Amino acid sequence: MTLTFNPEKYKELLTAYLPKIIKTEAENEQALAIVEDLMHRNRSPEEDELYQLLITLIEKFEQEYYQINQQHDPQSMLLFLLEQSDKSKVDLQAVLGSESVVDHILSGKQKITLDLAQKLGDFFHVEASLFHE
Repeated sequence: MTLTFNPEKYKELLTAYLPKIIKTEAENEQALAIVEDLMHRNRSPEEDELYQLLITLIEKFEQEYYQINQQHDPQSMLLFLLEQSDKSKVDLQAVLGSESVVDHILSGKQKITLDLAQKLGDFFHVEASLFHE
């Protein structure tokens, strides 16, 4: 016996769960909880459709949200940490030695050396390897 897809049942599921584009970690956690629940049961065709939809939304969010971990771009990491820490270019100048070094690194004209990566790691309290390829 083949199970057929029932649009009315699917509509009820959509109304109950209200799936949408995931924009925050909290929304992602909610979607993951629903997927976890659906994963461990025999799903109806409608539940399977909801399951697949949620997995797609979760994957999209995680690819975008965690992209910084997937892309090892030292310049982007530096810009990200600079923005998140409320530190300024002047703070970096004190750590890296000069305004021109900071400007060249931030513009991508100069690579971050191992020595500079260590200084940045100490400054931001992170692993120096984040800044060195």
